[in-house]
Amino acid sequence: MGTMTGAADQWDVLQGAIDGRVVLPGSPDYESARKPEMVHFQDVRPVAVVLCGSSADVSSTIAHARRHRLELAIRSGGHCVAGRSSTEGLVLDVTPMDAVSVQDDVMTVGAGVRLGHLYDVLHGHGRTIPAGGSHSVGIAGLTLGGGIGILGRKYGLTCDHLLRAQVVMADTRVLECDQHDNDDLFWALRGAGSGNFGVVTSLVFSTVPAPAATVFHLVWPLDRASQVIQAWQEWAPTAPDGLDAALRLSATGDGEWPPVADLFGAVVGDDADPARLLDEIVARAGVDPISASRRHVSYREATRYLDGLGPVDEWGEEPSPPPPPAVRHLFTKSEFFRRSLPRATTGALADNLLHGLAPGQSREVAFLPWGGAYNRVDADATAFVHRDELFIVQHLVSLDVAGDATQIGPARDWLKRSWTIVHPWGSGGVYPNFPDPDLQDWAHAYYGDSYERLLHVKAKYDPDGFLRSPQSLST
Repeated sequence: MGTMTGAADQWDVLQGAIDGRVVLPGSPDYESARKPEMVHFQDVRPVAVVLCGSSADVSSTIAHARRHRLELAIRSGGHCVAGRSSTEGLVLDVTPMDAVSVQDDVMTVGAGVRLGHLYDVLHGHGRTIPAGGSHSVGIAGLTLGGGIGILGRKYGLTCDHLLRAQVVMADTRVLECDQHDNDDLFWALRGAGSGNFGVVTSLVFSTVPAPAATVFHLVWPLDRASQVIQAWQEWAPTAPDGLDAALRLSATGDGEWPPVADLFGAVVGDDADPARLLDEIVARAGVDPISASRRHVSYREATRYLDGLGPVDEWGEEPSPPPPPAVRHLFTKSEFFRRSLPRATTGALADNLLHGLAPGQSREVAFLPWGGAYNRVDADATAFVHRDELFIVQHLVSLDVAGDATQIGPARDWLKRSWTIVHPWGSGGVYPNFPDPDLQDWAHAYYGDSYERLLHVKAKYDPDGFLRSPQSLST
């Protein structure tokens, strides 16, 4: 696809066809409209950003992009670490589609809704859905790639609670899909829906009662990390479903905080005793944490705590808006695991965290638990195939954008080295919402045995491959 070089009146035609707005270079709000959440891609300058307020707007925008052979990127939250929501062509932005309605145990949302707003609305109804921790993430992208969070081990993926979706197809048709209508498309959207088949404009979910939660945070010095990892990987994935406990190794080159291993998460529902569970991980590790805290809170408060929005006891019913996130480049790699890492490997992983650490650089290695309800869905029931894993290991490195650009290469070298240390024990699977541009066999890493079936769905609904990215399904 090329970029459009035609006259300005071509954009006027599009503006006249939609209720939303066409934002062009030179417009007062172009700079804010063009930038995704991911800082690494904020220098990309699209020829236009179209803020779509309806499925009709989306259909007209797709027709315009096809007519003028414009590369198209779809954006809701703009959090894609691989830059799929950025392009020098046309950005189709669905953030104005942010309505939320709740009727009994069913919720209907626009594709532009972000999790913080969703949790706030559901809180008023005593309901929620299993979804992510970051309040600024868009519900659409999260769902289409799976959707994990603190309720996932108890209730499953976000996409497991999707009942129906409205989708504007690559040929501009508007389709509804569920278990009965366009069921093959509905199957594919749940795990492989991000930018492959169409633009989702609304989603319908089943909800669950919002549980109370006990949030917790335990901290060990980094030199105890190997012991803690050994204990965690035998404990967290097989614990009662109400426990979600992530383990993180972290260090910063600025000396902002000492390198640590910290355990954080929540216990929800009545099927698990927080005190007993936390005592168990400490006993398994054989070393006491240097700090430990826990507090019983509402589910909405729990999501805010785990998003790093401040101490729980500072919040009222109407918490203050969170501060803007730090402006940093972010790079990440990850993999699923079905077996525990040996002690020599966890020791090497902890040692490598500090190797070559430079000012302006922050590093993390996060262990995210799987199991529970994630694994109680058949692998072929949805396009999300990772139903027999134990945990994810995610490696992250971030850099101050004002720092020395020559540090990007060394930072990415560390990232690859950290991933390489644990990779021999990995399953080869990768969570689709943690896309990795460097993956050699991304198709099977993301989609496993569902890949061939997904190609058939792609050929049916986007036969000319209009919707594409470096790692999209191809016809």
